[in-house]
Amino acid sequence: MTVVGTRSSDTEGTKSPFRNRRGALRNAVLLGPAFVAAIAYVDPGNVAANITAGARYGFLLVWVLVLANLIAMLIQYQSAKLGIVTGRSLPGLLGERLGRRSRLAFWAQAEVVAIATDLAEVLGGAIALQLLFDLPLVLGGVIVGVVSLLLLLLQNPQQQRIFERVILGLLAIIVIGFLAGLVVNPPPAGDVLGGLVPRLQGSETILLAASMLGATVMPHAIYVHSSLVIDRHGVADTESRKRWLVRVTRWDVGIALAVAGAVNIALLLLAAQNLRGKEGTDTIEGAYHAVADAMGPVMATAFAIGLLASGLAATSVGSTAGAAIMGGLLRLRIPLLIRRVVTIIPALVVLGLGVDPTWALVISQVVLSFGIPFAVIPLARYTSDRSLMGDLADGWPLRVGAGVASVLIVVLNITLIGLIFTGT
Repeated sequence: MTVVGTRSSDTEGTKSPFRNRRGALRNAVLLGPAFVAAIAYVDPGNVAANITAGARYGFLLVWVLVLANLIAMLIQYQSAKLGIVTGRSLPGLLGERLGRRSRLAFWAQAEVVAIATDLAEVLGGAIALQLLFDLPLVLGGVIVGVVSLLLLLLQNPQQQRIFERVILGLLAIIVIGFLAGLVVNPPPAGDVLGGLVPRLQGSETILLAASMLGATVMPHAIYVHSSLVIDRHGVADTESRKRWLVRVTRWDVGIALAVAGAVNIALLLLAAQNLRGKEGTDTIEGAYHAVADAMGPVMATAFAIGLLASGLAATSVGSTAGAAIMGGLLRLRIPLLIRRVVTIIPALVVLGLGVDPTWALVISQVVLSFGIPFAVIPLARYTSDRSLMGDLADGWPLRVGAGVASVLIVVLNITLIGLIFTGT
């Protein structure tokens, strides 16, 4: 596999990759894998969770998104670094180091996460097509599945750059679609700052916080990022090359996740500013009609187009992640067409049963939150293992940060389980 970039970088491992214009231009071509992974952070599940939180509780949960995005930056950087340094994906390492029963059990929970992810993305795309063209939800779900399959045909090492460009184009549409309304009617700065104070109000805000965390720190994005960097850069064959790619990856992750975080926060602020207290605005459809009433049909159409772009892009990335999980843990290569058909069935069943799609999206994100510890704990263990990572193993700041993030996620999930069983 061809390694992208010039060999001169092997002698520059100790320098900043963007220290001057020439270095910036040369190394900008190495950016991209984090932007593909970041699509998972702006999928329809995020839209549902953030709009529901903003419409019901105003600016109360802004702090959850800020915290979740910081955790996501740390974890995605670790995932990419693992792939660069070891030349293996996180699922691949797990498949090598787990016994047969543990490996199958781990795959089962990861597959549930992948199905929940696909459910959210297909539902979101179907809702967008209904809003834009008045299509039945089931037909919209089928269309999203077919288009995502066409996008997946670009996802191979030979066409990785083309796939990244298509995903970046869809990301640009998402950013414009979801930020436009916020630019037209920005919220008061004081209210936004007030939302940065950590606090909750009752059991439903805990459910929403778990949903927002599950939508922001995405397990399948953690698994796939370590694979994407290998597809993009190849297997680095020198220590200096690894260091150089790790430095570039910091920029890649920082920029990509900053964009994704801005979109997520903008969605919550849009709902808090324009939709709070209005009947039915805690659903995507209600939010669309409320945006149309408050800001006009152009803004509402931009919102729906952004939702459609997020569904199409995210379901493609989700299927890629599912293939990486299956390949690493089961050591099987399933054709993308078969995988696409199998994983779209649950979403079409939900659409056909007439389940409230927005609430189904929120619940799917709660399912994702339960899968996060299974991804972040082994990732933190591997990236701090000097026998595996050498001198590029995590230092104490990263280890502490990953440990705190893991504890927060586990505590939130235990609390959520308690609320579910007690019915409070």
